[in-house]
Amino acid sequence: MIRLTVLYNLPEGTDEDEFLRWRLNEHQEANAGMPNVVRTDFARIDETWPREGTSPYRFMTVAEWEDRESFENSFYHPDVQAKLKEDVKKITDEVFLISEILTETKNS
Repeated sequence: MIRLTVLYNLPEGTDEDEFLRWRLNEHQEANAGMPNVVRTDFARIDETWPREGTSPYRFMTVAEWEDRESFENSFYHPDVQAKLKEDVKKITDEVFLISEILTETKNS
C-alpha cells in the first residue's frame, strides 16, 4: 500500500470556512476520483502531543493506493499534476510525503 500524506497551512488572510467548503466538497471528490485511490481522508490538526508543543501544520490530507505502480500512474499523470499545480496555490508550507505501508492492523 502506498500512502501520500500532505501536511500544510493556509496562506495568511485565507478564509478558513471558505477553504473548508472547497476542500470538503469539490476537492475531496477530486481526490477520491483519482484513478486507483482506495482511501482518502482530510483532517484539521487541533492539538499535538506532548501538549506543550504546537503543530507546525493546520491540515493533513491522506490518500492511499494499493501499490507503487497504481500510485505513480495516478498521481504523476499529467492531468493530475496540472490540477495539483493549481490546487497548491490555495495552501502554504506544504510537505508531500510518500510512504509504503509495511504493516497493517485491523481491529476486530
